[in-house]
Amino acid sequence: MASNLDTSSYLSPTMNGSGIMSSSLSSLSSSVSSARHSSSSNISKAYRQASTLFLTRRLPEALSTVLPLITPSPSDSATPGDVASGAAAFDPAPVAKASRSTRIKVWSLYLTILNAVLDLNSDEGKDAFGTQEWRALCHKVREGEVWEEVVRNGYHGSEGDVDADVVINLATLLLGHAKTQTLNQKRLENYLAAARTPNLDLTDRLGGGPAGSASSAFLARPSSKSGAAGHGADTPRDLNARVKILELYTLHVLPRNDEWACAREFINMSAVLDDERKEAFIQALDSLKGEQVEAERKAREKEDAIRRDIENARKLRAENEEKEKKRLEEERQKREAAASTAVSVGSGPTTEGDFGVDGGSAVKGTGTGTTKKPSLKKKASSLKNGGASSSSASAKPARPSRKGASSPNATKTTGSSSSVVASPGMGTRASLILNNIRSVLDQVMTAFHGNPFLLYRTLAFIVGFLLMFSNRRVRERITRVVQQGWGKVRATAGMGMKVSYI
Repeated sequence: MASNLDTSSYLSPTMNGSGIMSSSLSSLSSSVSSARHSSSSNISKAYRQASTLFLTRRLPEALSTVLPLITPSPSDSATPGDVASGAAAFDPAPVAKASRSTRIKVWSLYLTILNAVLDLNSDEGKDAFGTQEWRALCHKVREGEVWEEVVRNGYHGSEGDVDADVVINLATLLLGHAKTQTLNQKRLENYLAAARTPNLDLTDRLGGGPAGSASSAFLARPSSKSGAAGHGADTPRDLNARVKILELYTLHVLPRNDEWACAREFINMSAVLDDERKEAFIQALDSLKGEQVEAERKAREKEDAIRRDIENARKLRAENEEKEKKRLEEERQKREAAASTAVSVGSGPTTEGDFGVDGGSAVKGTGTGTTKKPSLKKKASSLKNGGASSSSASAKPARPSRKGASSPNATKTTGSSSSVVASPGMGTRASLILNNIRSVLDQVMTAFHGNPFLLYRTLAFIVGFLLMFSNRRVRERITRVVQQGWGKVRATAGMGMKVSYI
């Protein structure tokens, strides 16, 4: 009994120490689990709030709500100076410590908000976020910096640890907004090279007991530092996500970079796709290639049609200009012909009187008579004294210089000169007036045909003139002005006649 008591007394302190350790470990695990639970609840609460703001199209508030979940925060030991200088240590972002489903939800919401921000036009984006912030967000997405942000803040910089659903959202975002797909192709290739191929063979893990399954699951999940994906890649859901990534890579990204042969080879050499999926992918790739060729053909045809239309329009304009030049030349020739005809008809036969030569000045006497030149002084005086004296002087025959000149010769000379100087008759003058009137009417009609608005302006002027004269005061004023002017003209003419008489 004593030995038993002594043994029990020796064993009791050890049993008490193990109880204390177990109680401390249990309290520590409970505190860690409670901290995780509180952090997860905070993330879920912020996620729900950001989702509500996004659904109500309050994009700035939604983005500001989700940013603290994906941004690393400075550690508690960091000083403000270290934070300002950038040398402070940062704790991982809250989303990096969350569960897989929460992590996917948060990153998917963030990428969706960015997609909605880039769908805004320039004015709406600047009004909502400000010019500088909106341009920074657009630059982040279009240059592919958002992919690096997700890998660094959410997955500790490991490319292969990124969740497949997040990779799909990233690739889709860059497909819609990136300037080129070169960076998208490079990122997808890095992910496919770093991530582990899904293994759907579950016999090894289902063969043992619970301890064996736990150990095999632990061995099948290497750490993220080794470069393999360690978050449940051996499920049908992950296989479908991998197929979706391959679809984006081979049927969207590579064709956008004109790497059709590389896409076909990748599909044929893929170990994830079965024969049925490979055939479907090849058919889709051929269809996309045909659509691109057809689109290029239609674009070329459209360009050729536009070029032909431009050439036809240029030719038509040249033809119209040539026709217009010909029409103007023909009209000019017609006007010149009409003017020359009017001048030839109005001038009449050329006589010696047109050159200032008297009819009997160059007549030779038959007998002893000689030539008689007209007296220029007498002719000038007759022109100055008036038309009556000049006409009477010209009607008289030139008197011979000698008294012995025979009258028959003088009579002959006078008759011949009168026949040459004879003016055109009434019929010629009437035809000349009619020709002038006709040429004027032709010119007016040509002007009206060339410029129809001239006729409208003429009619408007006539109507305005008639309306103006319909006013009695205007008529009286115009009559008074005309009478005053006519009186001044008569007074001027009278003074002129008095001066000429003097």
